Amino acid sequence: MASRIGLFTVLSIAALLASASVDAADKTVKIGVLTDMSGVAVDDMGPGSVLAGQMAAEDMGGSVAGMKIEIVFADHLQKPDVGATVVRRWFDQENVDAVADVPNSSVALAINQIARADNKVLLPSSSQSLELTGAQCSPNTVRWTIDTWATSHSLPSALMKGGAGKTWFFAHTDNAYGRDLTRNATEAVTGLGGQVLGTVAHPPGITDFSSFVVQAGSSGAQVIGLANYSADLTNFLKQANEFGLLKGGQRIAAFVLDINNVHAVGLKLTQGLYTATPFYWDRNDDTRAFAARFVLRHPLHTYVNEFTAGVYASVLHYLKAVAALGEKDDGRAVVAKMKAIPTDDRLFGKGMIREDGSVIHPIYLFQVKSPEESKGEWDYFKLVATLPGQEAFGPMNKACPLVSRG
Repeated sequence: MASRIGLFTVLSIAALLASASVDAADKTVKIGVLTDMSGVAVDDMGPGSVLAGQMAAEDMGGSVAGMKIEIVFADHLQKPDVGATVVRRWFDQENVDAVADVPNSSVALAINQIARADNKVLLPSSSQSLELTGAQCSPNTVRWTIDTWATSHSLPSALMKGGAGKTWFFAHTDNAYGRDLTRNATEAVTGLGGQVLGTVAHPPGITDFSSFVVQAGSSGAQVIGLANYSADLTNFLKQANEFGLLKGGQRIAAFVLDINNVHAVGLKLTQGLYTATPFYWDRNDDTRAFAARFVLRHPLHTYVNEFTAGVYASVLHYLKAVAALGEKDDGRAVVAKMKAIPTDDRLFGKGMIREDGSVIHPIYLFQVKSPEESKGEWDYFKLVATLPGQEAFGPMNKACPLVSRG
């Protein structure tokens, strides 16, 4: 009898603990920032992405619809299998409701399927592959900031006006993002009457770019298009300077040049380079105020860039949708509410989410300032042109099953 009572007590306690755990999960909105904490994108995203998510939670008051907001994070090591393992654990064991950031398109595409199967939410803000809003678009996914169509078309259009930049050579990261961007940029250049003289792919995360720099320089192309990012882009630019590429007559168009790259390489070497981005910290009073808050809390006192800004905006809008819906368990319903509510935040301004999951907002063409033009540290870009959102992001991909065929 005593043993039965003891067993009953143990089972009762276990049941109570399980019930308490479920109850706590029901009262918490948990968002996982899946980022790069140790590899090629750590300076651009990493701790900054985690901080941006935390700031969005704080700006919502720390709770929504009676539920506490919790931000967790993990490093996907730039590997799809690692990212998928983390997300499966988050969804199956740790009650994570949404995943944000994901600075690697191959990782994002793997997670896209998991989020759809588990009816969770994916909010990539640094994964640019068109597949996410094309053939693999999902009712559980909303992509922030920019895609390879927007980046690949804006720079050639700007640089080829007036007949300049007719011949191009592309150096790109050998992954889904790099191949996708180079393919789209090639279409943009040839569509504008230009010619692509060649391309070269490099593995992500390498340190020696000398052979790739030499190939680009010896191509004779008027424009060297760089479809790489973060540390890879920084290292390519540094070695391009060592080989005299930045001092020659060739122009360099860096499709994902952000303030972190300029900060690492310096204005003296990057002045005059062009880039297209949906965000720059010095655009208005709201962006400047946010940047001042962000830099004080970043471990390396780095300024907010388009990707960390995208984490903030995506998490904030997700939480607004949860508040409007009053619950967070049905991922598809939350995303549907996100699409129904116009986007409006202090970093990207007003916009909307298309059927395919693309967030539509203006894209800005910037040129890197000269050292004489800069007023101080992190003052790097000057505005050249503004592309309205509908023009910048192009037409919806009919391969996306969510797109109306009417």
